[in-house]
Amino acid sequence: MNAPTPKTILLVSGLSGAGKTTALKTLEDMGWEVVDNLPLLLLERLLDTPVPAGHENLDDRPLAIGIDARTRGFNANAIVQRIKALRSRHGHDIETLFLDCSDMELERRFAETRRRHPLASDRPAAHGLARERELTEPIRRWATHVIDTTSLSSNGLQQEIRNRFSREGLSAPVLTILSFGFSRGVPLNADLMFDMRFLRNPHWDDELRPRTGLDPEVSAYIAEDPAYEESVDRIEQLLAMLLPRYADSGKSYVTIAFGCTGGRHRSVHVAERVAKYLQQAGFSPTVSHRNMESAPQDALEKRRPGGPKAQS
Repeated sequence: MNAPTPKTILLVSGLSGAGKTTALKTLEDMGWEVVDNLPLLLLERLLDTPVPAGHENLDDRPLAIGIDARTRGFNANAIVQRIKALRSRHGHDIETLFLDCSDMELERRFAETRRRHPLASDRPAAHGLARERELTEPIRRWATHVIDTTSLSSNGLQQEIRNRFSREGLSAPVLTILSFGFSRGVPLNADLMFDMRFLRNPHWDDELRPRTGLDPEVSAYIAEDPAYEESVDRIEQLLAMLLPRYADSGKSYVTIAFGCTGGRHRSVHVAERVAKYLQQAGFSPTVSHRNMESAPQDALEKRRPGGPKAQS
């Protein structure tokens, strides 16, 4: 059998109640492949198993393995030796994260959640904690990373995990730029929404009405509005500042919506322009035009510039 392809592997261990589940879930949201409570005897079999056909890109994902004193065959010294052997034989980049916490805080967490400590089913939690510390001490001593969660909230731990283990391209949120028409309903999944109805409306130009915001003549018409350049430029600067903060907070999906009345002209043009700006800034947006193919309707536009309100 061929040697497994070297992988980035993070062994995640620690005390019960210290946040292992939160850490693994955060890594999974960041794009890691996550396996919890895997018997170490099966680790090499996991690494030797090829990814399914058509999913070869998944082979590049880093791997996080959760293991603690409840794992079958748990022996901290044996685990350390097995990980060292894997690193030596196959060149895997293996690190260990140990989640620690004060006994007082762990006892409070178990009391608050009314859970029993897994190593003290019929005794006080303190007995299980003492036994678990003894069992896991070799891993803690050998760990590459130790995070003490005594004073960390769940969100604080998530942020710490992202800061330490984010990888470019894996933790970035999926970014969607959406154009839509207010008259056809507001998108419910938008994180940020910009109303472009203050810009001059190509719908009331007979030649431009049947076209869309992808047409150069429509774009030029919109760009002639005196408020256009400054307003769109400020929106672009705002997004360049906000999007990294969304990534830092661990948000998986970000949808930025641009609306105009019918969703065919102004919103389409601005969405395309902003998407190009963000691409140049290093982001990877997907552009979607929800109502661009809808038929133009005077009734939806409500009012002709300088004229009476359109009849419904």
